[in-house]
Amino acid sequence: MPDPLSQLLAKRDWLMADGATGTNLFNMGLPSNVAPDLWNIDQPDLVRRLYRDSVDAGADLFLTNTFGGNASRLRLQGAAHRVREVNRTGAAMARDIADASGRTVVVAGNIGPTGEIMVPMGTLSHASAVAMFHEQAEALKDGGADVLWVETISSEGEFRAAAEAARLADMPWCGMMSFDTAGRTIMGVTSAQLSALVERLPNPPIAYGANCGVGAADLLRTVRDFVASGNERPIIAKGNAGIPHLEDGNLHYDGTPAIMADYACLARDLGVRIIGGCCGTTPAHLRAMREALETRPAGPRPSLEEIAARLGGFSSVGGV
Repeated sequence: MPDPLSQLLAKRDWLMADGATGTNLFNMGLPSNVAPDLWNIDQPDLVRRLYRDSVDAGADLFLTNTFGGNASRLRLQGAAHRVREVNRTGAAMARDIADASGRTVVVAGNIGPTGEIMVPMGTLSHASAVAMFHEQAEALKDGGADVLWVETISSEGEFRAAAEAARLADMPWCGMMSFDTAGRTIMGVTSAQLSALVERLPNPPIAYGANCGVGAADLLRTVRDFVASGNERPIIAKGNAGIPHLEDGNLHYDGTPAIMADYACLARDLGVRIIGGCCGTTPAHLRAMREALETRPAGPRPSLEEIAARLGGFSSVGGV
């Protein structure tokens, strides 16, 4: 039987994913020196509220609070031994929220990068990366995640390791990389290289795309390249709510709900199938995005000039 995400994609032209995890938890009081993932254990009511807010705002899919839930990242908090506890608990709470929603809502088990550099440039071996991702994937599966959601990856090697871990866990998965203003990841991977990599994998993702990076306009430029690649696999766009800036010592994003509503419709018109937000995206942004997607008619594929005009321009020197 197909997984819930594939079933929804077969029925719908687009799906809306959730918004930010870390920045929303910071707004709830998460200290900057505490890993968000540990709040699954220490502040479960607030994590449930984060999940519920996303669903109430109209998300068809939301991520578990487990982005940094691998052994390498948790080791920085002295919690490498808590991988299973953190991930299983985060997924189980999400499962409860999704099941109580009264509609089909996909629980996406969130897996972020290890934070280490793979050989030959670094010391992380393929086998070690697979083992870390697999440990996390099994715990997310046991907690009730429908799919694995691998995001913010920067190297082809780490992407391959995550794909192998998903295969070992017998879980469907989605994969995203994060691209900078030059249209490359910090390890130099281009959108064209990611599109080609996805099709070479023995265990390809259900959908792939881009998340985070810089602003929403820059992310949509990358998405245009995915569409131009001719790859028929569903595309994901999860852009930041504008550009961050410090205000009274706190980090704020300048993308308003109205701008993110425009971003969502531009993404849909580009052909993106799964549309969400990343850093700075609040439930207010999500509600505006959902309303716009449901009420504004689909339009022709937007040009780079239109994307720049509606979203405030590009951040990179190559922008329009």
